[in-house]
Amino acid sequence: MSTHSHAGAHHHTHDHGHSHGLVDPSVKRSKAALKAVGLALAILAATAGIQAVVLAATGSVALFADLVHNAGDAATAIPLAVAFALRSATAERWAGLAVVAAIFFSALVAGYESIDRLINPDAPTHLVALAAAGFVGAGGNWLAAIVRTRAGRRLGSPALVADGAHARADAYVSLGVVASAIVVALGIAIADPIIGLGITVLILKITWDSWRTVRGGHRH
Repeated sequence: MSTHSHAGAHHHTHDHGHSHGLVDPSVKRSKAALKAVGLALAILAATAGIQAVVLAATGSVALFADLVHNAGDAATAIPLAVAFALRSATAERWAGLAVVAAIFFSALVAGYESIDRLINPDAPTHLVALAAAGFVGAGGNWLAAIVRTRAGRRLGSPALVADGAHARADAYVSLGVVASAIVVALGIAIADPIIGLGITVLILKITWDSWRTVRGGHRH
């Protein structure tokens, strides 16, 4: 009887200690993830802000496509932050799906504007500023990608890893804006909406890759 009581007491103590051990890592993971999401949001918000100012001056549809995508990328911080604050694996998976949906929506908007500009041509201006905005977009996305990917791998979060891969691809997409400025400067104004369509296709590929990452994390 006493042996049983002792075993029961020992089992209770072990469970209590084990449960307490689960809470602390969970809280630490949540705080670390929120810090990463917040930092990436600040970087992308600043990037989008600079690009918005340049867009108003240049009217480039390639820059518009990149800006819409970067703004949507920044907005994905909201569902991710909520999921990590709740410390819920289910909410985190849904946040990953929200990221994929935001990427896809930005592709639709960019594609529509690019097609409209092909039908109604209007060459962009202030090409030096346009190229600079492309480099700003590339740099901002690359920094956001580093923050998200490192945190996602360290914390075991498919949603953050997907968002990091998304931002890394966006860095290359932003260089399309630089290409647009160069080609338009050479006198081929139609290149701007064509590059806008090219950016749209790249965004669709990013959508597919992010979906596979999130779905793989869900299965795992």
